Amino acid sequence: MLAQAYGLKDKAGWSLATARKQVQADRNPQSKIHSILYRPFDVRFIFYHEAVIERPRPEVMRHILAGENVGLVLPRRVEHTGPWQHVFVTNALVEHVAVSLKTIDYCFPLYLSPSTTAPDMFQQTKRPNLAEWLLPKLTAAYGFTPTPEQMLAYIYAVLSSPPYRARYVEELRIDFPRIPFTADPNIFCRMAALGQELIELHLLRKKVRVAGVRYQGQGSDTIERVRYEAATGRVWINNDKYFENITPEMWEYQIGGYQVLEKYLKDRKGRALTDPIRYIHIAEAIAQTIAYQVQLNNLYVAVEMAVIVP
Repeated sequence: MLAQAYGLKDKAGWSLATARKQVQADRNPQSKIHSILYRPFDVRFIFYHEAVIERPRPEVMRHILAGENVGLVLPRRVEHTGPWQHVFVTNALVEHVAVSLKTIDYCFPLYLSPSTTAPDMFQQTKRPNLAEWLLPKLTAAYGFTPTPEQMLAYIYAVLSSPPYRARYVEELRIDFPRIPFTADPNIFCRMAALGQELIELHLLRKKVRVAGVRYQGQGSDTIERVRYEAATGRVWINNDKYFENITPEMWEYQIGGYQVLEKYLKDRKGRALTDPIRYIHIAEAIAQTIAYQVQLNNLYVAVEMAVIVP
């Protein structure tokens, strides 16, 4: 039944019969069910078992599964034309094109945890995933030691800044980002504070109501045809139900290769929308993100006025 339902076929190095035996031999298969970032804001569930997942990348993903953690998600290069907008944040496993439409994404966990299967292979304690020279350098410049969370938040603010994206767009197309660290401790703290706000929004840990998005209409919740009316600010999912107060900027907002609000609905076409409240939270988070990026327009300029040389 599985083979027919999902079109599974045996191939070199993998067979359905062998995979079935390995799963059946697992004493606690339920423990392999985890959340996964499928697309921006689109978190689903996956049966994360080595018998059925090709290239599970446990050397990276184990750090996300080890406990409370968060990570950056971005590609090394992009083939997408237009502005660079290829970064997101996750506290779940990551699908390989969660952000980038055409190239593989990488996950950079904030914390690295000891290996449970080979504890002597790596470090013995949980530690920040930061270059060893970085914190001492910043401590000397700022007069205080930034926390790992502040470091991640600062980096996320930089990567979310429109001036940074515009200035380094060509470099960002061909390699990982390089992060300029301001020499001004006040600017660092302000950037980190905005970055933390963005992280909370993008993980949907902070709910905001800045746009007044509402789900309206009577009738079926089945997503049949997604269409946007700029004149009314409505996103229709069928002939009867719609979301209102969606501005054109919110509707067109992209993360990586995806137009977020459109992609979320179109990926559910033919199914009932069971989580309209989550969609509202996503739309509101995008509205607030746009507002924060306006603030970053001016603040980032101060970053490059004086930077710390590695």
